[in-house]
Formats: sequence, structure tokens, C-alpha cells
Amino acid sequence: MKKKALINWGGWDGHEPEPCAKIVEGILKREGYAVEVSSTLDAYLDKEKMMGYGLIVPIWTMSEITWDQVSVLLEAVRSGVGIAGFHGGMGDSFRANTDYQFMVGGQWVAHPGNIVDYTVNITRPEDPIVAGLKDFKMRSEQYYMHTDPGNLVLAATTFSGKEGDCPWIAGTVMPVVWKRRYGSGKVFYSSLGHVAKDFDVPEVKEILRRGMLWAAK
Repeated sequence: MKKKALINWGGWDGHEPEPCAKIVEGILKREGYAVEVSSTLDAYLDKEKMMGYGLIVPIWTMSEITWDQVSVLLEAVRSGVGIAGFHGGMGDSFRANTDYQFMVGGQWVAHPGNIVDYTVNITRPEDPIVAGLKDFKMRSEQYYMHTDPGNLVLAATTFSGKEGDCPWIAGTVMPVVWKRRYGSGKVFYSSLGHVAKDFDVPEVKEILRRGMLWAAK
């Protein structure tokens, strides 16, 4: 029986959710997954189906989720279904839902300077998700996030304070990639992936691939 994954995309179009969903779908299919793609949050309402996935990949920015929808999603992850995502598609999905943010392990709050040049530093090179990768450059949104201190941080970035004329954040080391547990489920998050072209950076795509495979049940 093939491993099964759900990609759920929608919300704000500026993050190019559908093109990004196609990139993720291609990765998972190459890894042998049977992939279901949905563009409605009602996909989360089918509890029996949700419990049968090995992996859920949300790509949904700036929206609202009902209690019925989020409660099934959270129950599925707590039961052992893996969840993995990136940028605002998982880290800025439902600003009013702190239960969802507790599961993710963080929430976007700013990207000073908007599109800027910055460096991603591998902080735990022994971890399989980032093993063999070197520090790399990005030109994209540099996410400033509120994060859970319980996250296992695999990569980070340091703000100069010049981004968006915010001198008070100079020297702030911000998590970029992390993994964590939520009940029996594995949770993977990367703040990289503002738009589809960001996945042209080999490290961005490879970190997501490894992170999804790690999270999957």
C-alpha cells in the first residue's frame, strides 16, 4: 500500500499557494507517496480520512479556521500523523488560533525590509535534515517569528538591524528551521519559501524534502 499525504493549499495568493503545492506534490510523488491535493479547509473535517494520512502539508496563509476543522487536524497530529510546512503557509495560517500555533511551534510577526539579502546558518549539522548542508544565502523575506523555546532548531538567521530600519533587533538570532513533537506526531517547519522561485535554491528544497520525510508517519 502506498504512503498517503494530503496537501491543503489556499489563503492569500501572494504566497503562490497553488504553484508551491505543485512543487511539494512533485517531491512527495518522487518519494513514492499517493498525494491528495485539496483547496478547502473542509478537507480537515473527515476524521477517518485524516487519521489515514502519513503526512499533512498545509500551504494556507492568513485565513480563519473553524473549531470543527482545526480540532480534527490537531487530533490527527496528536495521534501520530506527521505535519510539515513552510513560510506563511504553515507559520502564518490562522492568526487568531493559538491552538494551531501551539502545534506549529511558532507564528510569523514581521519581515523587516520585506525582500532582503540574508544568510541561513545551519545550527545542528549532525541532524539528518540538514546534514552535509552548508550555510547559504537567501534573497527573500527574512521571517521574524515568535517561537516555542521547546523547538529543536536546525537552522537560524541573524538580523543586522538594518532591515526595515529596525536597529533594536540587531544581533537577534532567529530560528529558521525546526522540528518538534505534538503528542505522538512529528512537526517540521521551515520559514523559507515565500514564493515558488525560492525553491530554486537547492538547500531550501532539500531541507523541505528531508523535513517532510522525517515528519511522516
